[in-house]
Amino acid sequence: MSTNTISINQSLHRFDGHREVWLFGYGSLIWKADFDFIERRPARIHGWTRRFWQGSHDHRGTPEAPGRVVTLIADAAAHCAGMAYLITPEVFDHLDHREKNGYLREIVNIEFSQGGSTQGLVYIAGPGNEAFLGAASDAEIARQIAQSKGPSGLNRDYFAHLADALRALGESDSHIDRIEQELLALSGA
Repeated sequence: MSTNTISINQSLHRFDGHREVWLFGYGSLIWKADFDFIERRPARIHGWTRRFWQGSHDHRGTPEAPGRVVTLIADAAAHCAGMAYLITPEVFDHLDHREKNGYLREIVNIEFSQGGSTQGLVYIAGPGNEAFLGAASDAEIARQIAQSKGPSGLNRDYFAHLADALRALGESDSHIDRIEQELLALSGA
């Protein structure tokens, strides 16, 4: 199963004519910047919460056994910490391919940790995409993460890199913390 969003993202024409665009990353884009960027800064967005509710059929799982990766869910009372990158529009060719399994570019207000804010883009895989798995208990999410692997490696590694990256930013995410406790219990640690 795959919801290939490359052509949809390329047709949106958001920030056309801009030579530079800010991009907010809240998952693997925090710790895996495999693209050129001009600048990067710790940042957050408001009105969104990070959840392991998106299926990964192409990176951290397979169509038969999808892994779980993060997406954003609207929540007016929440904020989500991550990393903002100043990029040129040419970088979207790579990012649209990387984020092709259900993620669409959305416009958000980005607040920098050191002060200031700007408008930018974020990739969000909403409930309407075919790969969306939705809510599950922390224990169920942890079991799926522990068992899944795909062409990009173990789902557990994706989770660990994200948890470590958030700690390095000095940020806490209760959803991540609870799943990490369940993963530790599964491994007997």
